[in-house]
Amino acid sequence: MVQTTLRADIAIPGTGLHSGKPVRMTLRPAPANHGIWFRRTDVTDRDNMIPARYDAVTAPQLCTPLVNAEGVEVSTVEHVMAALAGCGVHNALVEIDAPEVPILDGSSARIVREILRRGLRSQDAPLFVFRVREAIEIRDGDAMARLEPADRFEMDYRIEFDEPAIGTQELRLDLSNGAFVRELCDSRTFCRQRDVEAMRAAGLARGGSYENAVVVQDAEVLSPGGLRHADEFVRHKMLDALGDLALAGAPILGRYTGLRAGHAVTNALLHKLFATPGAVEVMECDAETAAMLPGVGIEHGDLSRVA
Repeated sequence: MVQTTLRADIAIPGTGLHSGKPVRMTLRPAPANHGIWFRRTDVTDRDNMIPARYDAVTAPQLCTPLVNAEGVEVSTVEHVMAALAGCGVHNALVEIDAPEVPILDGSSARIVREILRRGLRSQDAPLFVFRVREAIEIRDGDAMARLEPADRFEMDYRIEFDEPAIGTQELRLDLSNGAFVRELCDSRTFCRQRDVEAMRAAGLARGGSYENAVVVQDAEVLSPGGLRHADEFVRHKMLDALGDLALAGAPILGRYTGLRAGHAVTNALLHKLFATPGAVEVMECDAETAAMLPGVGIEHGDLSRVA
């Protein structure tokens, strides 16, 4: 199995969730062994390159922010990272002219559509993956995240909310062979109406609307058109987890289990994974192993399934 990059530049304009201002994001092809990097094109007085790596994450809470050694930051990277990982893109440069990735419709669907439309290019370099060898777990209050050995990338996620519109949802997926594109990529971020009001009172979420999130109040879904999936809430949490796990720097072979887990818990899990001797090994990806990865096996017909 060899590495892949984008076949052509992909320009994706949008709006920042918190600033409410226009944001232009461009995904560009990158050479083999480059990995995923962000470049803040609006920053010109210091290093504006930011690695898409778990150890560059700073204070993740409602989103995942990355920062470089000179303090240049880009936030809300999880949706674009999920799209790249879910489509099997190993090398790319993400240029952005603002401190946050555009929220789009609150999912990865538009990015996935553009990647599938333009296609990928194979590169003459072997692909390496991280195989989980020992179970690793993080707990924080009633939240838990766990990685354990498996011969493919699997995810088991459970959420529990008091809000009747959300409630308790659980889903287990084998994410090999393009399952991310078919099952998760169009699931939108969600919040409660009272959270929206609190964020706006704090000067945040100025670009938030019913068009880029599923907003609920008690038992009612307020966003026009309702849900895309009956269990869209847990599916979006799985989308976020894939994006956060993609910050490992290479595909992971293992089973991820999340219980009420957010960005901070998943990031702490990666720190523990790589800090624990013998918990993970680097291995070259052969054809059999490649068949177990999220971005392998996507067909052009899958594009029609993306919302």
